[in-house]
Amino acid sequence: MSRFAAFLFSLALLLAPASAATKKTSTQKTPSRSSSKSKPESPGIARPFAMDDNDPSVFPVISAEAVVLCDAATGRVLYEKNADQLRAVASTQKLLTALIVAEAGDLSAKVHCEKSDGMCEPTKLGIKGGETYQRYDLLKILLIKSMNDVARCLARDNAGSLEAFAAKMNAKAREIGMKSSHFVTPNGLNAEGQHSTARDMARLALFAYRSRVIRGIVDQKTITWKYPDGHTDVFENTNKLMKYLGLCNGMKTGYTGPAGHCLVSSAADGNRQIICVVLGERERDHLWADSYRLFNWGFYQMKNAPRGEN
Repeated sequence: MSRFAAFLFSLALLLAPASAATKKTSTQKTPSRSSSKSKPESPGIARPFAMDDNDPSVFPVISAEAVVLCDAATGRVLYEKNADQLRAVASTQKLLTALIVAEAGDLSAKVHCEKSDGMCEPTKLGIKGGETYQRYDLLKILLIKSMNDVARCLARDNAGSLEAFAAKMNAKAREIGMKSSHFVTPNGLNAEGQHSTARDMARLALFAYRSRVIRGIVDQKTITWKYPDGHTDVFENTNKLMKYLGLCNGMKTGYTGPAGHCLVSSAADGNRQIICVVLGERERDHLWADSYRLFNWGFYQMKNAPRGEN
């Protein structure tokens, strides 16, 4: 019980603005090329984003409209930008759908699809009424390839209707402290009255990160899908950051016109773990670049923090 209380306390740190981190990073500087210091190595396995201009000791220029970067172990905010701005978050809210389904359990059970499950916009798997799939397999393709019809299928299967599942989403959001969010759809497609914030999505990510089921899925780079007729497809994870940053271990992408390009991602460097929420990118490539640079800066800060602050 005390461990649970401690975890709740750490999450509460996300409630207050990170004044120290904000002061430290509010002035974005251009790193000097003439510095005599050798630059620390960037974490990861690739250098795709003009690393000469990305000294991890200096906070990078970030184009995303809303950002939260936090310590995944404690919830301590390392950096925030427009963290409490109400906005659409697109398919990143599938993390909440997945969390509800994962916590309900019985993941080896069969799910029976209905024709209404496919009544949504792409991206779709193309499930048909009468087909059956294992619940865990549907959860995997939901998180890895972000299929909107699969979200509807899992929601209906879990709660009986999409409306009942939306009520579950909002109840779960309140339970975990997402105070500024309201959800209408299980897949993040546009809906009147649906919104969240970068801070609330960071809260959700902290809970999703602690789910063994979700963690075991989102770090997979590909998934092989078998259709009822026996043929298979290999789908690549929509989270391209995993290609560029070797430390990235998953989470969820999203895009709609109103939301822009969004990414909730996680990364681990030894015992240091970070959650990064980037919302409202206008260009898809900026999504990966900003997240990469934020992780690069965040791990540098954690590694060089005075004792007692890490």
